[in-house]
Amino acid sequence: MNTKKLYVFDIDGTLTDSVKMYHEAVIKALNTIGIQEIDTNFNNYKHHTDRYALRYNYERNFNESMPLEKIDAFESALIASIDCTRMKPILGAKELLDQLRAQKTPFCFATGSLPNPALLKLSECDLWYDKALLATSKTHEDREGFVLEAIDKAKKYYRIDTFDKIVSIGNGVWDLLTAKNLNIDFIGIGEKNYKSLTTLGMEQWYPDLKSLLKSVEFNY
Repeated sequence: MNTKKLYVFDIDGTLTDSVKMYHEAVIKALNTIGIQEIDTNFNNYKHHTDRYALRYNYERNFNESMPLEKIDAFESALIASIDCTRMKPILGAKELLDQLRAQKTPFCFATGSLPNPALLKLSECDLWYDKALLATSKTHEDREGFVLEAIDKAKKYYRIDTFDKIVSIGNGVWDLLTAKNLNIDFIGIGEKNYKSLTTLGMEQWYPDLKSLLKSVEFNY
């Protein structure tokens, strides 16, 4: 048991195989709430988050500041647009979370998604979660903001004032850059962004969560 180490999990592409489907859901949801001209080059967005995607595309279309009430409308449209039949857990995700819980090792979730879509993805993939450990882009447009929020939530949930070590686990370039900005450790997951992550200095990587689960990292 290691209660002084915290793991911060991204969701899409890290715990759930849902990135392509979710990008399509974002486009459909934006259309549903009246945003027609959409920049679909998501990798070039300033922030890889639902809240930024909404604000950025709203302001491109209407040349005015986005009303905050649009966030709830967008979130509802996202739920209606998600194709649950196209989601599955990343290999080893359920087993890894279950082992962390059994070892009483703290972990939390920090995602660029909005809350209800994030919870739907975890639920449909049969992955354990507690809402009290989830931080999303509903409160912070930038990733650093909701990662820090997730860490604060974990401190309250596990009743720990300070973690000796914090490890971010993610699949995207944005996950690595955020970890660097916050001076926390990072573990990369998945083949898709391996080259880009390596170029940016990623030091630890696994093709999936099953491989991570078998590693020294999780066997202590």
